[in-house]
Amino acid sequence: MTITTTRWDSAEHLKTDEDIQFYLEACIEEAGDDPSFIVHALGVIARAKNMSQLARDTGLTREGLYKALSPEGNPTFSTVAKVAKALGFRLSVQPVA
Repeated sequence: MTITTTRWDSAEHLKTDEDIQFYLEACIEEAGDDPSFIVHALGVIARAKNMSQLARDTGLTREGLYKALSPEGNPTFSTVAKVAKALGFRLSVQPVA
């Protein structure tokens, strides 16, 4: 008996703003000291929302966004901030409890 599998893509399951918020919160908690994990999560959200629209909203190219938010990407803080804002998030800093 053969088992058929398909590649999991989190972006396909982010249907609502609430889904996206919970996903990003979970990724931030899971990331620990790994900022690339958060960048990857923003890339997943960007694909779920519409990368072309995000490119227009940020003033960056679609190709540049794919590259910056890819596992090999190393976006500047400015790019991360633009993407977060265009996705409807505000970056903030809170004291550690």
